[in-house]
Amino acid sequence: MEQMTVNSYEELGLTKQDLLAMYETMVRARKIDERMWKLNRAGKIPFVVSCQGQEAAQVGAAFALEKGIDYVLPYYRDVAVVLHFGQTSRDLMLSAFAKAEDPNSGGRQMPGHFGSKEHRIVTGSSPVTTQVPHAVGIALAAKMKKEELVTFVSFGEGSSNQGDFHEGANFAGVHKLPVILFCENNKYAISVPLTKQLACERVSDRAKGYGMPGVTVDGTDPIAVYAVVKEARERALRGEGPTLIEAEVERLVPHSSDDDDKAYRSAEELAGLKERDGIQLFRQRLVNDGIATADTLAGIDAQIDAEVNEATTYADKAPYASPESALDYVYEEEK
Repeated sequence: MEQMTVNSYEELGLTKQDLLAMYETMVRARKIDERMWKLNRAGKIPFVVSCQGQEAAQVGAAFALEKGIDYVLPYYRDVAVVLHFGQTSRDLMLSAFAKAEDPNSGGRQMPGHFGSKEHRIVTGSSPVTTQVPHAVGIALAAKMKKEELVTFVSFGEGSSNQGDFHEGANFAGVHKLPVILFCENNKYAISVPLTKQLACERVSDRAKGYGMPGVTVDGTDPIAVYAVVKEARERALRGEGPTLIEAEVERLVPHSSDDDDKAYRSAEELAGLKERDGIQLFRQRLVNDGIATADTLAGIDAQIDAEVNEATTYADKAPYASPESALDYVYEEEK
């Protein structure tokens, strides 16, 4: 996609403040993720499943939705989505450390299992893709109640091969439900390359079989993603049904902290990934388009460094849940 001018930003309804907020959310997600890797390698936290390389797609999509109205059903990499919808650096660090104050699950779930009733973030589960039928069900309820909202559900391209995706997409298409199906295609289902996952060329090619539009977009460009998600939301609210969006992204690090991607990605491929780092590309674009100076962006980076340091210190010192609390929310309590 060609570089957009300031006028193009304005045509999409984006202000200078919106663009800086996008950048800030992308950087916050990256710095939280980088800190979690260091904590994992230091033996402080047990597991990391990374968002690095996918922040631009997540931010572009999240900013096109309406907080407090729409429901999001994120998958485990969607750090930037949940940050925009209301979670904080401290919230995510408490989850990584599995502390009692973790707002997602009170330290009961693995990292990446986001959930917040207040922020309309619907909890996922460890089996991949189960969030797709859930999103379709919420959209069906909204349609039956005549509520003006959409559900946004994200997943990896490997998940688009699961039965849950196909059943959910088919039901959404048949009933013209207000769902945005958002595939973050990082080209590897753990270690399985895209060429061994799909018989078609693109994930978006599958949309035709379910009677909905399919769109492929450069996931390193948050503005391009914003535009297609905004259009999909408006279409859904008009009663025209779901849209399948495929954002092509890069996974800059291994699948998780338990993975070694050097076993299946060549040194040349790994070296070239940084060229498609959406954060670096967007930073340069903001400077080139006169939205911000390099000093302004460096100031944002420094502010977020301090925020992540504070969140890390707080979460490290926070108490674990008591052993007795393991049974909370499992059995009904006597009244």
